[in-house]
Amino acid sequence: MELGEVIVISNRGIPIAKLVPFRTSLDRRSSLGQDRGMLTIPDDFNAPLPEDILGAFEGGAE
Repeated sequence: MELGEVIVISNRGIPIAKLVPFRTSLDRRSSLGQDRGMLTIPDDFNAPLPEDILGAFEGGAE
């Protein structure tokens, strides 16, 4: 089987489905980094959550 190959599934010689590649290797390369610079991650991203938000996730606060 080759990268990008189309596979036909048949039942008793009658084609019933075709599997096609979602992306080729060339498509993957061109999409890498396309969102670079569009997101900003704050310095406190990994800081503990405030108690009220943490409680909402844990089912303690509403």
